[in-house]
Amino acid sequence: MAVEHEPARAGLKRPIRVVVAKAGLDGHDRGAKVVARALRDAGMEVIYTGLRQTPEDIVEAAIQEDVDAIGLSSLSGAHMALFPEVVKLLKKRGAGDILVVAGGIIPDDDIPKLKKTGIKAVFGPGTPLADIVAFIRSSAK
Repeated sequence: MAVEHEPARAGLKRPIRVVVAKAGLDGHDRGAKVVARALRDAGMEVIYTGLRQTPEDIVEAAIQEDVDAIGLSSLSGAHMALFPEVVKLLKKRGAGDILVVAGGIIPDDDIPKLKKTGIKAVFGPGTPLADIVAFIRSSAK
């Protein structure tokens, strides 16, 4: 994978900071780790929260780490309950400007529903890593 390295964004003194999180009881994290590594290799600072995180855990980590984006991953089918809850909690905590993207095994029918809740993009299996990096670069505030 060739991803252009960008140490900092125009107008910012620091790289983009991203939390990558596995929400719920999902125990498979290979894809999340691959994405985290691609973001890191592209010059972003990545905080990987590990497996079995609650929406509250994810939001707390994002706020404490002062991130620009959250990447949520799910293979367990709980995305419709967990991902919108993350967005809701971010807004409740005054951090609604944090970009939230999702990935994993998410049925096509659920993608528009997730976007209506505030998930800005959904990346399925086979999405080129460079596309994920480019979206986060162009969308993170």
